[in-house]
Amino acid sequence: MALLPFMSRIIADVGISMGDEGKGRLICEVINELRQTNDGINRVGAVMKVNGGANSGHTAGGLKLNLIPAAVINADVPYLAIGSGVVADPRKFKWEINPLEKNGFNIMSRLLIDERTQVSDLSHRLLDLAWEDYRANILHETPRGSTGRGITPAFSDEVGQRQIYYCDFKGNKDAFVQKLTQRINRVLLTIQHVCQVSPESWNSFFEVLTNAEIRANASSLEANIFKKDEFDFQQYMGSSPFTLDNDALIDIYWEAGLIFKNNIGDVREMILRELNNNRFIIGEFGQSYWLDKRHGFSPNVTASHTFTPEFFQSAGIPLQPLHTIGVCKAYDTKVGTHVFLTQFPENHPLAVKLKALEFGTSTGRQRMVGWCDTVEKGEALRYGGYQDLMINKLDALSYSKQWQGGELLICIAYRDAGGKLYYQLPRDDTVRRLLQPVYVQLPGWEEDISAIRNFENLPDNARRYIAILMKGIINVAYRDGTRPKTLPNLRYIGVGPDPSQIIRDVPQTEKLLALAGS
Repeated sequence: MALLPFMSRIIADVGISMGDEGKGRLICEVINELRQTNDGINRVGAVMKVNGGANSGHTAGGLKLNLIPAAVINADVPYLAIGSGVVADPRKFKWEINPLEKNGFNIMSRLLIDERTQVSDLSHRLLDLAWEDYRANILHETPRGSTGRGITPAFSDEVGQRQIYYCDFKGNKDAFVQKLTQRINRVLLTIQHVCQVSPESWNSFFEVLTNAEIRANASSLEANIFKKDEFDFQQYMGSSPFTLDNDALIDIYWEAGLIFKNNIGDVREMILRELNNNRFIIGEFGQSYWLDKRHGFSPNVTASHTFTPEFFQSAGIPLQPLHTIGVCKAYDTKVGTHVFLTQFPENHPLAVKLKALEFGTSTGRQRMVGWCDTVEKGEALRYGGYQDLMINKLDALSYSKQWQGGELLICIAYRDAGGKLYYQLPRDDTVRRLLQPVYVQLPGWEEDISAIRNFENLPDNARRYIAILMKGIINVAYRDGTRPKTLPNLRYIGVGPDPSQIIRDVPQTEKLLALAGS
């Protein structure tokens, strides 16, 4: 079955769960599909990182990426763009790009960082840890599970009109010194007097950050691309608690920014030019719909907007038609301190299997695992909208050594203590926390499906699982009974981590609904 054409030359790759859906692999799949429809010639002008920062991790072609768009593995895509909706530490750019370039990936000649992309730095990371410390030790609350990458403090500077932009690296160093000095001093006062961090905790922050970067950059250290002191944050400590070596810190950031001086430009103009040249633009989003700072559940949200409207804000171009692909997994995962209504019991054999697969790309943190929640995904369709869907990791549900047989569950609604059914996600978190999932129970399958490339070759139970999952999403999204003439299409099913492990000939949604039955 031929895939349906995209309705726009602007394509958004978004998550519709709680992140970690496998969005990175979608980029390369879309690029390859567009190439196949154009006699093997690349039709994509740019892939743009839309939002967030180094807190979002994507995996593409076996590469673990944070700031660099997943099209790094597609050498014929002219631009790897960073939108103005991103906050980025220039040192993190260097730490990510240098190893990739050493391994033959051409990045610097294709990288375009928007002039209005915001500069984040070590002071933001320290403040990030300080606010976590404040929650735990002053407010006696559960920490929110921050990545410690300084993302929320960096976006706070945007709200407070205290931005440092990448275009500042093209200007006068004295002006940059003044801006960064003011930022550092403001952060230090906040950490000491507002967050009320102890000297012991202050000292521990530098060890935490050092260990995190050494772990994240272990392969670069092993390959001798960087020396270990590159990731030693203790060298920027001042002579007493709540002080930094400002001169050393400012110099290292100025030097890092200058590396990218020739990569800083106007993403707006590039995108308009590529669209005028009949090329496609793909927006690569970090996080997911339910981590959006406005639509998610605070404090378990990120600091940026994570869904399609942000594409136009970050790219800086007029609002126009956009084709959205929502990505999720065949089961659900969460990380941090999220409410997880469909979480597996700890000793469930499928939980044991899946937890062995599920670690955060950016942080290495163990993800929680649970049954697929179609209410979350249907709400993202109803209020966020997407034309296509991609479901990843269906193969992980097959019976195996740890998971030798049993039923699979799909959440299709919630129920409160009084028996009331909810086919929507309450916006009031005090209500949501008290709900229990309502499941459809389905038989599993024992076949290894990782080598299957056609939908009809899937086991009957796997095809029915997909059909019921789609039915749950559609029923929630259009619960008032007014379905559109064209329903969202299941474009791809991932049956393994490799780019080739994709099923593309999925029947249209109406046929899947018929397979699901009444």
